[in-house]
Amino acid sequence: MGFTLQELATLSGGDLSGDPAQVITGAASLAEATAGEITFYANPKYMPLLRKTRASAVFVPTDFDDAIEPAQVRVANPAKAFEAVVLKLAPQPIRFSPGIHPTAVVAPDAKLGARVSVQPHAVIEPGATVGDDTVIGAHAYVGHGTTIGAACMIYPHVTIRERTLIGARVVIHSGAIIAADGFGFEIVAGRHQKVPQIGVVQIDDDVEIGANTTIDRARFGRTWIKEGAKIDNLVQVAHNVVIGRHSVIAAQTGIAGSSRVGDYVMMGGKVGVTAHVEIGDRNILAASTGVSKDLPPDGGTWWGTVAVPLREAKQQLAWVHRLGQLFARVKAIEKKLGI
Repeated sequence: MGFTLQELATLSGGDLSGDPAQVITGAASLAEATAGEITFYANPKYMPLLRKTRASAVFVPTDFDDAIEPAQVRVANPAKAFEAVVLKLAPQPIRFSPGIHPTAVVAPDAKLGARVSVQPHAVIEPGATVGDDTVIGAHAYVGHGTTIGAACMIYPHVTIRERTLIGARVVIHSGAIIAADGFGFEIVAGRHQKVPQIGVVQIDDDVEIGANTTIDRARFGRTWIKEGAKIDNLVQVAHNVVIGRHSVIAAQTGIAGSSRVGDYVMMGGKVGVTAHVEIGDRNILAASTGVSKDLPPDGGTWWGTVAVPLREAKQQLAWVHRLGQLFARVKAIEKKLGI
């Protein structure tokens, strides 16, 4: 499949400088593009890559006036124009036909909506409900009494345990485990004794959960992932955690039990949140940040954690907090000495 440069210029509403009949058959980054492909340039720091690109054409800003060899399509937003072309050139999305595969195991009292697709070797237990247009992938497991809303995509090898509540248009990627027992134990007579985990997991509409992420069921009540939250691969969400609306959590983050994350929070990779912490709305946590205390709403951007012996860490922290006083004293001494 391909498009002429004139077709691409028309599609993007751009102004073409180059051969309108030239055919474009692919799209790639500035560094990877080759002849017959189109790329895009939107940031001056990538000018060296633009000058070396082997692409046949480039989406550039409307005010671009440098002399380069590839044809140019001037547009208001080169990144969005490029994205539209990528979608046009991409293979069609895979569609799953409605119906239950002969190898799937579906309980007689399970309720399946219209156009539901149940793929090979999936298991849907008694009392489960699956909404219209939802796909249950191969080898996926839907536990007893679980409710899954409409237009969800449950990829292969997802495990959703009993009594889980899932809204509409939720995407759960392969290997994710929803509603495993929370990690709760107490010492009784010198031995660890399991604390019953009898709560549920609730996942609201338009949530996406990455591969091999685990979301534990509540000890009691619910672990709650609110509307529009996006959770990356390999994230651990412990029992009774609440993740706010439209928050974004990157890979390898761990959130300990009963912590609450506000709306529109952003967490980088490997963030660690201790138990019973509240992170207010719209905070940003940079990669590897450790959170052990509450963060206020709109608190800004946070970063930093270093593992050292506790006594040493407390001493270092005290020193850091006194640095301002030390600098002031040094400045005063320098002034007296005329330095």
